[in-house]
Amino acid sequence: MSKFYSKLALKAFPYTPGEQPTDKKYIKLNSNENPYPPSPTVSKAIQEEIHKLNLYSDPEATVLVKALADYHHVKEDNVFAGNGSDEVLAFAFAAFFAGKAILCPDITYNFYFTFAKYYESEFIEVPLQDDLSVNPADYNWERFKKLHPRSQFGGIVLPNPNAPSGIYLQLSEIEKIVQANPDGVVLIDEAYIDFGEESAASLIDQYDNLLIVQTFSKSRSLAGLRIGFAIGNAELIKGMKRIKDSYNSFTVDRLAMYGAVAALKDEDYFVEMKNRITATRETVTKKLQKAGFTLTNSKGSFIFMTHKDIPATYLYEQLKKEGVLVRHYKQPRINNYLRVSIGSDEEMNIFCDIIDRLITETKV
Repeated sequence: MSKFYSKLALKAFPYTPGEQPTDKKYIKLNSNENPYPPSPTVSKAIQEEIHKLNLYSDPEATVLVKALADYHHVKEDNVFAGNGSDEVLAFAFAAFFAGKAILCPDITYNFYFTFAKYYESEFIEVPLQDDLSVNPADYNWERFKKLHPRSQFGGIVLPNPNAPSGIYLQLSEIEKIVQANPDGVVLIDEAYIDFGEESAASLIDQYDNLLIVQTFSKSRSLAGLRIGFAIGNAELIKGMKRIKDSYNSFTVDRLAMYGAVAALKDEDYFVEMKNRITATRETVTKKLQKAGFTLTNSKGSFIFMTHKDIPATYLYEQLKKEGVLVRHYKQPRINNYLRVSIGSDEEMNIFCDIIDRLITETKV
């Protein structure tokens, strides 16, 4: 470690994203990227704004915030826009969880632990059930107070659908968690919500402690443009703005803002692409089940698969040799699973053909 590092840099626990090798061309099924390009209206909107790059973007991202508010049927002061949902999550951690205790699933998006470490939050893992689903009754601070008597409760962080399992928790169950924890912020990370399930954003007028975070990276094919947003009570949004304006007032650039607005307006394209992905997900799921794999009931743009006789490590390594990247987790309970992003039909056919061949070879 450099002698010049601050205490903050020394205590940081950097997140490790999915590998991005450049030694050859790969079919990338390891980063949950959308296999299809964004709406054609996006590039047109960006082109119209390029000549204005000499000017700062709107620090309030007003055009985007208004479009999001209209789309989700909320008020503008219920919306916060940022540079990708990871940044939005970081601002939420800083605003509500810094120095406090949070409850989070033991198997979930690893960046939550990174944020907790950075902001000195007490990260309390809540074990998922044996089938990797969430038990809402487990997410109640009253159950943990005696074990953590000196801790100040910050809230709960829960992705829905969860990642990497893809399992969705019904809206009524989310509401039970929010109701049981009125003294903490319940953050629901809905990065994959568009792939077939109902958002909890409809509940924000009923609960002042509910915060929803979503992204344009997955269902709207804009991972490279970096747009994320939060929906919640106006006071929660004000808290996040306090953090943003103490860090960087111009987090959403001009091209990203107008590109995102264009994507939001092209509803027909959005519906067509997300339906295509969910249809492919269901087709691939059936093929893999027929081949002897066990899969979770994923409602995301990915599948989570395991085979009782074939190690996930072997499958991961062989797929990589064949030019297909998937995600393998080495942590307990899921170290024999692979998370596979849903690619195009052509990409998934190649993936399934390789899997079928590997299964045949192991039986010989």
